[in-house]
Amino acid sequence: MPKLTTYVTTIYILLFLASCNTKRNLVYFSDLDTKGTDLSTTNFEEVENRILPGDILNISVVTTSLESNNFFNNTIPGTVQGVSTYRVDKEGMINFPGIKVIKLGGLTLVTAKDSLTKRLSKLTKDPNTNISFANFKVTVIGEVARPGSFQVTNNQINLLEAIGLAGDMTAYGRRDNVLVIRQIEGVRTIVRLNINSTTALSSPYYSLKQNDIVYVEPDKSKEQSISQNNKYIPIVSASISVLAVVVSVLTRR
Repeated sequence: MPKLTTYVTTIYILLFLASCNTKRNLVYFSDLDTKGTDLSTTNFEEVENRILPGDILNISVVTTSLESNNFFNNTIPGTVQGVSTYRVDKEGMINFPGIKVIKLGGLTLVTAKDSLTKRLSKLTKDPNTNISFANFKVTVIGEVARPGSFQVTNNQINLLEAIGLAGDMTAYGRRDNVLVIRQIEGVRTIVRLNINSTTALSSPYYSLKQNDIVYVEPDKSKEQSISQNNKYIPIVSASISVLAVVVSVLTRR
């Protein structure tokens, strides 16, 4: 029976080693004072998203005239006024009924609304316009619970909200090295953010733009864990096989 005890002990040790992982910091903004830190005075500018070439815009116009509503919204006369979509071309232009070409590229939604309203005021009385993104989405991949692309309906989203849509990071996600990949007018930028630190809140990449990609890298402990588990699987399997033989022999005596 001493040999049996030795084999059992060996198996327990191997299983314990296989389950050991490197200590990881899983706390967002872990540099905050545990007694509470007031960040309301932190100076950072919340950047509004601007209209880019290739964007698709939802635009609606409401006036006091049903005929004008139907015309500007491309609706069939006599039907309920709706929303029309417009693609921004590479010069930042859209073709809009009554005014033909108008440049909205480079403008925020607020300034684009003002510009369009001003042009429409020359054609109809008291136009009320509304502009929103039809193609505002962000993609979150890597060490999150539910990777995928997510449509944003309120025209703005920050990094933590995007990670929340993806079901939060897994325990293996590197909170100190989150990649934000952004492409604007053919220029691709990759920035690393450390959301273990409150400095991430002041980054212009904390507020995401349409079509941003967030990549949560796995930490080394996951690779080590997988490698270590694969390493010990044949050892444990062999040990169990030997143990089964030993038990079989001892029980026959």
